[in-house]
Amino acid sequence: MPRPILDDDHVHPAIRSKVAGHQQAMVQEVMGAIRANDVVVVGMAMNPFPKKARAALEQAGLPFKYLEYGSYFNTWRERNALKMWTGWPTFPMVFVKGTLVGGFSEVQALLQSGELKRLLG
Repeated sequence: MPRPILDDDHVHPAIRSKVAGHQQAMVQEVMGAIRANDVVVVGMAMNPFPKKARAALEQAGLPFKYLEYGSYFNTWRERNALKMWTGWPTFPMVFVKGTLVGGFSEVQALLQSGELKRLLG
């Protein structure tokens, strides 16, 4: 079942551009990194899980691009746009070949099963 997203027909025309453009600079930066890199980790300072995901990838010898946005004390509004865009509620957000694969736990499972290396071809 696809996740529900309010379609444009149910957003008043007067606010569509505001909705579409809200906090999109960070989303656009992440999209660019995803296009340019096979593995992208999006995280935030002070959160131990982005650090764990990066360490697991490094230990596996897999290169990645890391983007860090703020901490628990700031930049939450901008990060919220990433959560709305992906539907993923926590950090890190890990993308492999343009696909969101989850966070640290999911990356760890993909590494352990060997699937992550298969995804990278």
